This record gives sequence, structure tokens and C-alpha cells, in this order.
Amino acid sequence: MTDFEKMAELLLPDINKTPDYYENIYPERNLPEGAAVTRIAPSPTGYLHLGVLFMALTNRITADSTGGLMFIRIEDTDKKREVQGGTEDIVNGLHNFGIDLDEGFTFEGQKGSYGPYRQSDRAEIYQTYVKELIKKGLAYPCFCTAEELEAVRNEQEKNKIRTGYHGEWAKHRNISYDEAKALIDEGKPYVVRLKSGGSEERRIVFTDGIKGKIEMPENDEDFVLLKSDGIPTYHFAHAVDDHLMRTTHVIRGDEWISSTPKHLELFKILGFKAPKYAHVAPIMKMDEGGKRKISKRKDPEAAVRYFIEEGFPPEAVIEYLMTIASSEFEQWRRANKLEDYKKFPFKLKKMSLSGALFDGQKLLDVSRNIISVKSAAEVSEKITAWAEQFDGEFAARLNKDKEFTGKVFAIDRDVPKPRKDLAKWSDAKEYSAYFFSESFVPCYEPLPGKIDNKTAAELLEAYLSVYDPADEQSEWFEKIKGICPQFGFAPDMKAYKANPDEFKGNPGEVSTVIRLAVTGRVNTPDLCGIMRTLGKEEVSNRILKAIDYYKN
Repeated sequence: MTDFEKMAELLLPDINKTPDYYENIYPERNLPEGAAVTRIAPSPTGYLHLGVLFMALTNRITADSTGGLMFIRIEDTDKKREVQGGTEDIVNGLHNFGIDLDEGFTFEGQKGSYGPYRQSDRAEIYQTYVKELIKKGLAYPCFCTAEELEAVRNEQEKNKIRTGYHGEWAKHRNISYDEAKALIDEGKPYVVRLKSGGSEERRIVFTDGIKGKIEMPENDEDFVLLKSDGIPTYHFAHAVDDHLMRTTHVIRGDEWISSTPKHLELFKILGFKAPKYAHVAPIMKMDEGGKRKISKRKDPEAAVRYFIEEGFPPEAVIEYLMTIASSEFEQWRRANKLEDYKKFPFKLKKMSLSGALFDGQKLLDVSRNIISVKSAAEVSEKITAWAEQFDGEFAARLNKDKEFTGKVFAIDRDVPKPRKDLAKWSDAKEYSAYFFSESFVPCYEPLPGKIDNKTAAELLEAYLSVYDPADEQSEWFEKIKGICPQFGFAPDMKAYKANPDEFKGNPGEVSTVIRLAVTGRVNTPDLCGIMRTLGKEEVSNRILKAIDYYKN
């Protein structure tokens, strides 16, 4: 037995399997040629982040566009930062936004035969591969303390040398079996490091799926593979996991570009075929005239729960993210108005190189368009469901008379050109306030045009004498035009536009007086529909109160 083999047994005596054992358990996937196997690998350290949702969407549409699959692997090796329920929050959040996973922790439970899908359950697998590297002299134990490593770093900085554990600074690189055994017998803790064969003087070149050709120095750092508790670092775990889970495309944030030389070296020394890497630029925000990465600390919209609490339809958020994901999506959408976004021919190379700006106004516009074409029944149902979760007072108002509520949100809906008043479900409370007696706030000013209070009262009295709640739109407006001449108003817009100086005003201004009396607003959906929904008694009472206001 060589010293390297003895070292492997010394460091990992309980590991009795070989890499071949796992290679047989996790064979190549039986998928069509060209099918992409993608993954997301979040840490369960808190709420679902917008960046994770965006990354999941990118991975999902890449897999779907090639007839492949997508899985989730939970990277929970940092137990200090783990949040209880974090995994469920991520999986449920993705499901709520229509992004479901083929394997791993899914909304229906764990699925797939390439697990465990939680890194903390895979320690033996990682240790098996590390043991093999030790046997080959490609990894070794390092007994440096935190203080010693800090001293090395300070010395490097003092001498303006590149910092890190490499070359002559790698103190235990050539440690013998006997030296290691003596230190272990003393109870000294240790980590296992890679014995890198790289050199900073040499370059590596790889083709990034988004950014194209990238050239960087080789890795020459003896970075940690296994921490002192036997748990792997991200670098090593991801290499083993992506190989055994047969990942073909690693689509991740571009903050990982600097680590790619480490990862490519790991794939090489482990004898694995490296996946295709694609590094996604982060979603950006404008701040004090400059761009910055969207921040958990500074930006409420960094948390996906923000969109849920505000009442954005999930499909609106996804639709907006698709405009960020591809510069060609909006043009495709204009030509394919009713198609599922998943049918868009997505290409990684069309993604932004520098990071798209988060545009809250554009999200509102996208959401308005999506809500506008929903049926009245669905809109009423979604608004009520949102209110039941986030606004109990509003929910009670909506549930008091569900038939009435349905009529409220049916106005100007299910028509060829629906209005776009609602950008999110939370807008519905203010939008619908004048329909409900407990939230209606009368407002009788400003009157339109040259109409004064006396004229407003006279117009309302005249209209009330002909008002019939059964009138359809055309009959309703004819009655408004019918009362105009007796007060000096034009009988129609054509006459008013031809000779505006001859009239006090036009029929539109008369209807605005009625609108103010009934709703307290100058801009609403179809007033005839509103009055029909409110009913004769409520409308008459509101008009009478307005007359009283204008007379006094």
C-alpha cells in the first residue's frame, strides 16, 4: 500500500465504496439527443428571491425548449444560515409561479432516481470521491489554523503578492503520512485540500452559453474540498452532484464566473465531462444615477413574496421576466398574443450580457394587459382570494354579497376592448370603493367646464326625472343628451365641436356631473353599467345628496 493509499485510509477509514459504485447507480440518462438537463441549486436560507425565480425560469425554458428536464438540488451544507421551511418556501413559491420541477423536491413531493437531492444527505458520496483523489495524490490534509491562514494572507498583502493558499504558501502540500498521522493523533482538526496541478501563468478557454468565449488564468489554488466536519465545499459538491445527476447545462449567476477555473479543474481531475456553463447577468436597479444589483436589503421586490402580497398575477411576473430573459420575447408576444410563453423559441445566447434593469412601471403595464383579458368571474375570484389572505376588511366587504361583487368587476370586462384599471389585485380596493356604502366617499368637485353649482343641481334634477335603471347604454345617453338643450348645452358632440362658443358645454360634461354625484370620481368605467349595478335606490339617494350639496 502506497503512502497515498495509507493517507486515504487514515483520513476516511469508514468509506468503503468506490466511485464505480456510484457511477453504476447513476447511469447516463435515457433522453433524446440534445435534450438539456438543467437544475437550480438554491440554499434554504430564506424567502424565495427574485433572482432564484428568474434563474429557475431560465433553466425551465432551456430544458423545455430541448425536450429535456429540470431538477432542484438543495445546497444545505451551510447549516448555520439554513431557515426552517426554507426548502418548502422555495418549491411552493416556484409552483405558485407556474414553474414545476421534474425531479428533486417538487410540489407533489420528492421525485427522481438521481437523489438524494439534498446535499447534507450525500456526505458519503462526496467522501468517496475525495478518498479516491487522496489515493491518487491529488488531495491532502491541511492542518492550518484560522490564525495561521490569516497570517499568510497578511504576509501576502504586505508583499503585494496574490493572496490564497497556493504554491509555496501551501504549507501542508507535501505532508507525509507519518506527519499527518502524528497531528491527527494529537487531535488536530484538518480540512482536505485539492493538490492543484494548475498554473496562473497558463490560460483556460471555455465557451459560455451567454457570454461566448471566456479566457482566464488556470486555477492553481489548493482550495478546500472537505471541511473539518467532513462536509464538502460548494465547489467540490457541485462537481460531483452535477456529474452524477447528469447535468448538461449549468445556468447560474455570473458571480460564479471567477470560480469556473476551479470547477473545470475539478471535472478534469475527477475524470468527468464538464457541463456547458451559462452565466446569467443579475437583475439590476437604478440607484442615484448608477446601476446596482437588486438587493434583498434595499429592494422590497427582491423578495418574490412582495409580488404575491401586492397581488400581481403570477403569470404577469413570469411574462415580465421573459422580457428580461430575451430581447426577442416582446416581438414574439405581439405576433403570438394568446400563446403560452413556453412556446417561445428561447435561446441562451440572446440573454443580456450586462444585466437588465428592473422596470416596475413595465411590470405594471404587463400586468394590466394580462388582467384586462381575464373573465369577470376569474377577476372577481382572484381579487376575493387575495383579499382573504391579505386584507380581511376588504374580503368581508366582497363576501357580503358575492353576486353584487361579481357584477362590480364585470363592468367593462368580457368586451372587445376592456379597460385596464387594475394592474394588481390590491388595486381593486380603491378601484371599487365607491360601489360599497362603507367605503364610498362623496366628492362633488371639481365640476367640469363652466358648470357652476346652481347649474349642476338643475342638471341632476332634470336627469333624475327621466332616470330609469333599466336603460341600456344607448337609451341612457340619449336621455342625457335630451336634457342638454333646456340648459344651453349642445345636444351632441358634433354640434358642440362645430360651434363651441354657442353652448355652455357638451353632453360629456353633463354626464361628468352625474358621474361625480354617483361615484365621487371624474374617471370611471361605464357609468351606465355602474348605475345599473348600484340599483335605483342607491343611485337616486346619491344624486339627491349631490343636489342638496350644490344648492347649499
